[in-house]
Amino acid sequence: MNAEFIIFLVLALFVAVFSVMTVTTKSIIRAATYLLFVLFGTAGFYFLMGYTFLGSVQVMVYAGGIVVLYVFSILLTSGAKDTLSKVSKGKIAASLISTLVGLAVVLFIVLTHQFKTAIGVGDEPCENLITIDTIGQFMLSTDKAGYLLPFEAVSVLLLACIIGGLVIARKR
Repeated sequence: MNAEFIIFLVLALFVAVFSVMTVTTKSIIRAATYLLFVLFGTAGFYFLMGYTFLGSVQVMVYAGGIVVLYVFSILLTSGAKDTLSKVSKGKIAASLISTLVGLAVVLFIVLTHQFKTAIGVGDEPCENLITIDTIGQFMLSTDKAGYLLPFEAVSVLLLACIIGGLVIARKR
């Protein structure tokens, strides 16, 4: 066992525990906090794989922005005092069955699929790797392969959510 594998196991346990805590807690604020920890753990996976740009984006956009947006919308709508309703035994049985079916599908895929190793991992950089400059060109271009329009659409959607939360909170 090398250090990278041990760090992976710690991160996997961290993400798994906080994921379960996110969906089982009765407090909305605690659920948002546990979600923040899950997103930080996901960023840790990116950093472990050497994708520092994706890890940084994960921390800044998701762990920073989205969770703060959730917490503010919960607090502005007085949702901090709300708790989740009781769960019936039928819902617990349905969720258990769907969890087991999902686990069976994942195990089937993992055990029957022959995964290939990535080309160039650990070697010298090759010309087929995408650089940060290429990502920036794609993000800001307006041509057919550009992502400027979806990026702006998401920013308008987030702005609409913030304004909606403020309008709801202001009526009270």
